Amino acid sequence: MVFLFLSPMKKFGFFLIFLSTFSLAQKFTLKTLLEDKISIRALELYDGKVWYSGTESKFGYVELKNPQDKKQIILSEKKLQFRTLAQDKRSFYAINIESPAYFFKIDKKTLKYEIVFEDNAKAAFYDTFHFVNENLAFAFSDTDDQHLKLAKFEKGAWSFFQNSVRLNNGEAAFAASNTNIASTKNYLWIATGGKSSRILRLNFKTQKFEVFNTPFIQGESSQGIYSIDFLNDQFGIAVGGDYTKQDANINNIATTNDGGKTWEIQASGKNAGYTTCVKIKPGSKGKEIIAVGDKHISYSEDFGNTWKKISDEKGLFVCEWIDTKSIVFAGKDRIIKLSFE
Repeated sequence: MVFLFLSPMKKFGFFLIFLSTFSLAQKFTLKTLLEDKISIRALELYDGKVWYSGTESKFGYVELKNPQDKKQIILSEKKLQFRTLAQDKRSFYAINIESPAYFFKIDKKTLKYEIVFEDNAKAAFYDTFHFVNENLAFAFSDTDDQHLKLAKFEKGAWSFFQNSVRLNNGEAAFAASNTNIASTKNYLWIATGGKSSRILRLNFKTQKFEVFNTPFIQGESSQGIYSIDFLNDQFGIAVGGDYTKQDANINNIATTNDGGKTWEIQASGKNAGYTTCVKIKPGSKGKEIIAVGDKHISYSEDFGNTWKKISDEKGLFVCEWIDTKSIVFAGKDRIIKLSFE
């Protein structure tokens, strides 16, 4: 049996308590941290704050403990759309979708910003920006010649990473949650989608890519992997589906135990449907995983084999664990915090 309790706390949003037989998520609260006219698909956590980039050239933060402490700046008068956000020790970085693509660097202390790199290719459309470590980052873009296009930031310098990977016809990526790249010390994984949905794995030691096919739903431009997360060099999870058929739940979740070489479909026909972001719970060794899509928040307690929809919240696209008992979500017009009790 499910019970929902709503409290009209306008100042901080609302609280929702969910009771079920689901062992961990038997009770939780949802707290609204930010409301604004914005679409947010990229988050970073730093200094007790949730940092975000979004539509209308907006970039800002809201404090987790005191949501009244917030700040927002406009990075450009051009009303750019940002779907990426990344950070190193001193700065945040954001890239707008569409061409020309401007790479913004924002100082964490002063919030002063500058454009440090540009991509003027007609097909420029940056789906993901990911830091491997303090000295290395990659940004993944659509391409006009079917070659894998990665902008590389290494030791303070920008360039395009030379590689021999060719994408299949209709193979691209989704700027759904800034999470179709994942990495460990040894590997970088990139998930593609569309008419072909594959895993591209860069070996940092050899500086070469390996390409692996997946059994994921694919074949149409709206289908494929939207988000990946890896625990270590072996275990990873991929989620996605078809954004034009959000209730469809066939072949839209898969796991790997060999570093992305092979993938096993999980919970096909038995999950909440189209999913845009997946995150492994810290300290759970891959056993516990949160996932979110436009119409649901879902949870797995068995390495992604089975899933329980724990909320019907709509319009959320991206999530990030704050700690082992709380998660921040963002999407259409809001940022919220979920806390397990």
